[in-house]
Amino acid sequence: MTEIPNFKTLDITHLVCDYNGTIAKDGLVYPEVKVLFETLSKNYTIHVITADTFGSVAAQLAESPVTIKVLSSSDHTQEKADYVASLGAESCAALGNGNNDVKMLESAALGIAVLGEEGCATPTMLASTLVCREVTDALSLFLHPKRLVATLRK
Repeated sequence: MTEIPNFKTLDITHLVCDYNGTIAKDGLVYPEVKVLFETLSKNYTIHVITADTFGSVAAQLAESPVTIKVLSSSDHTQEKADYVASLGAESCAALGNGNNDVKMLESAALGIAVLGEEGCATPTMLASTLVCREVTDALSLFLHPKRLVATLRK
């Protein structure tokens, strides 16, 4: 539990990560992300949510301690938000970069827009609680929660 003065108290148990553009580029997971997932999985349940555009998510994350959710509806924006709601939005931090991540970031207790190599959709940045320049920076916040306090306190 992380108390952020004059903001809110976060009790995050789930990390929900968009795949392409957030933790992966061109269907390939950044190697540093796999290392961070191993460490973070000791304290969080990690979820990767994706349309699996490149058909690579299962192979890329086969050795990682994550739950993979492949999107199946015609409305990925709503499906992502519904997934967060099914976990209990108040216990979720969500990371994403695309337009279809907006509702997911808005509904989570903590929404993090990741700028990354693919960039970040402006509506996603505006829907987030904070913006990180790289996914490793965003994931590291959960290893060093005082960084969240420093950034989000009012």
